[in-house]
Order: sequence, then C-alpha cells, then structure tokens
Amino acid sequence: MIQQWLNWRTLLTLFAICIVTGTVFYSNYLSKKIASEERQKVETWVEAQRTIINTTELANINLATRILTENDDIPIIETNEKDSITNTYRNLDSLKVNSDNNYLREKLEEFKQLNPPIVLQLSEKPYAANRYYYGESELQKEVRYYPIVQLIIIALFIVIAIVAQRSRYENTQNQVWAGLAKETAHQLGTPVTSLEGWVEVLRDIPGNEKIVAEIEKDVNRLKLISDRFGKIGSIPKLEEHNLVEQVTSMIEYIKKRASGKVQFNFNTNGESIVQGMISPPLFDWVIENLLKNALDAMEGKGKIDVNLKDETTSITIDVTDNGKGISKQNIAKVFKPGFTTKKRGWGLGLTLTKRIVEQYHRGHIFVKSSEPGKGTTFRIVLNK
Repeated sequence: MIQQWLNWRTLLTLFAICIVTGTVFYSNYLSKKIASEERQKVETWVEAQRTIINTTELANINLATRILTENDDIPIIETNEKDSITNTYRNLDSLKVNSDNNYLREKLEEFKQLNPPIVLQLSEKPYAANRYYYGESELQKEVRYYPIVQLIIIALFIVIAIVAQRSRYENTQNQVWAGLAKETAHQLGTPVTSLEGWVEVLRDIPGNEKIVAEIEKDVNRLKLISDRFGKIGSIPKLEEHNLVEQVTSMIEYIKKRASGKVQFNFNTNGESIVQGMISPPLFDWVIENLLKNALDAMEGKGKIDVNLKDETTSITIDVTDNGKGISKQNIAKVFKPGFTTKKRGWGLGLTLTKRIVEQYHRGHIFVKSSEPGKGTTFRIVLNK
C-alpha cells in the first residue's frame, strides 16, 4: 500500500514537471516572438514620427498620425540628444505622470533594462537624434508570467491530491487498527472466560489458595488487556477521574516489576486531586507504556521521575528517565509504527500511546527533550 502510494506520487510529480517544463519552453518561444513583433511595431511608430516631422503632405501625415494612435498597448518614452525625457510618451499612467515627478524617470530606467532604444536621426549631425525606449505590453507580461501561474496551479493540485491520498491512507490504517484491535479483544475473550472458570474450579480445591491468587492476578491482567483492545477499536467514553490516583497506581504496578536498582519519584506539585477527563483503561495503558520504555532505556538501573502539573487550561504529565536517550534523527520516528531500537519488539507501544492520547483524549504527546547518554522526557498535555 505504501509502495503504491509512493509510486503514484512519483508519477504525478514527474507528470507535473513535464507539463511545467514544456510550458516554460513554449512560453519562452512565444515571448521572443511577441517581443520581435512589438519591436517592429515600435519601429513603425518611430518611422511615423519621422514622417510627421519631415513631410508636409497631408495624406502622409494622416497615415502617420493613424499609426501613432493605433499603438495603445506598448509603453514608449522619448528622449532627446542628451537622453533627457521630452514631453512625448505613450501608454503610461497619466495620473502618475502628473502626480509623481520620478515616475517617468523610473519607467525610463526600467525600459532601458528591457530593450535597446530605437534612434530617430533628426538631421545629418550625429548628435541630433531622439531615442525611443519602450517596455512590455500587457500581452507580453501575461505570457512571461503564465508559466509561474501554471506552476502554482499545478503545485496546488499536487498538494491537494497528496493530502487527499494521505488522508485516504490514514483512514485505511485507522480501519486496520480498529479491526485488529477488535479481533484481538474478541480472540482473547474466549480463553480468558475459560481461565476464569478454571480458577473457580481450583478455588474449591483445598491447598490451592496461593496458586489461585496468582493465577487470578494474571487472568485479571488478561481481562484488562482485552478491555483495552476493545476500547481501541471504538471511541471510548471519557469520565472524570483523579489523575493523581491513576498515575500512582500505574507507578506502583511497574515498580513491583522493576529491579530494586530503579528509583521512582512522583511529583504532584502539592496536589492530591487533579481531575481529568479520561478513559481509565486506556490512560493507564499510556502511563504503563511510557514507564516500560523508561525502564528499557535504563537497562535495569537508574531513576524515573513523573511530574504532574495542574495548569490553568491544561494538565501536563512528564515522564523522565536517565537512560540512554534518543538520537536527534530518531526523535521524529519514535511514534511511527514499526520503529524500535529493541532487539525484541513490534514498535507499536508508542504508536498506540500517541493514538490514545491524541485521538481518544484530544490531547498531545511529544518528546520534550532527549540527549544520548543522559535520558529522555516525554510530555503528555491534556486539555481541561
């Protein structure tokens, strides 16, 4: 599925590049062609100026005047033999000409950068000549900027297509997760029920009290796991609970399964009750996963600090260990399915944790800080 999505995106990108490349070359060809035609028009316009200056024949003057007035798109500025601006200009903003003393000078500098001038020799003296500088017509500008506009449109199309495809892919993955979770809960249900029955049988046999108690703990653990997976497959109902008690119970649970070389510290910032809207089984799973990851990072010895803070608009929970830390290149990957640095593991613990916090509790979880050799802090933020 992922490979197909990547191939689809690659083909779409190559197709877009081909379109844009072809458009750029064709637009460049059109631009040069239009530029050549516009220079011919300006040369004709300048020749009409020469005719009006040098002839007295009414017919020629009328034709020249017509040619002058027909140019309604190419901007032109006339300068004298000293290259100073005269009162002759064409197709420029008359309001700006009258209100801004620098407007003509700025336009002249712009035209000088665009095209070489057309010179009109007024007499046999070489210095007696007018120069006509011209800019781009609106059509020329549109052709010039057309590839950029098309590139923006294609880029938007690609972005929309990729977002739509990614959204579809994520929806498919969500359905897979939900289906897998429900099926796991269903498959666990039958053997757990059977084990509960065997526990009751053993309970009636004298001398099995200790064995029954231990087996019952494991059966209850399996029931809890089944309940968690059942809630992953559907939207859980959030209830108000004391987070201090919830976190304390999970710390105690993990502490019993850790070596005596691991020190646990829980700082509630002086609060004994911090109410939060949670799904207890799923929230416990989040804390359990973070504490287990901290234990794995410390390899059997070290310190785990849990800090719970009740703030104005949110509740933050930091889980800090002094283990091996996470490298910078791996921080962005820790929540992705399949990523793990353990020799044994599926790389799903933190993925489930993120899903539970962000999708089911509408909160946020991230790596607040991490440094190789010094430890890591995960932060959970729950909105009030």
